Amino acid sequence: MALRHLVLLRFKDEITKEARSALEQEFAGLASKIDGITAFEWGLDESPEPLSKGLTHIFNFTFADAAARDAYLPHPVHLAFVAKLQPTLADILVLDYPA
Repeated sequence: MALRHLVLLRFKDEITKEARSALEQEFAGLASKIDGITAFEWGLDESPEPLSKGLTHIFNFTFADAAARDAYLPHPVHLAFVAKLQPTLADILVLDYPA
């Protein structure tokens, strides 16, 4: 069964627009570098409801199954990206659910 991996985040205020853009593109690039990701989309929150709790970015991965997600989490490409991303984050929320 396919699995969705939803990442919601907010960058620190001091992170430049250029740095954010580079990280957005690198995040999107993970889908082409790691096997088992069958779909990917991302965007910025545009909800008129004031319920985002400050989270601004949505990254949504679809994995072939839970095993593909489990292989992604410790994957060296993913871990290198996480190490680069973490210092820029003000907040993050990750949720997984069956598609």
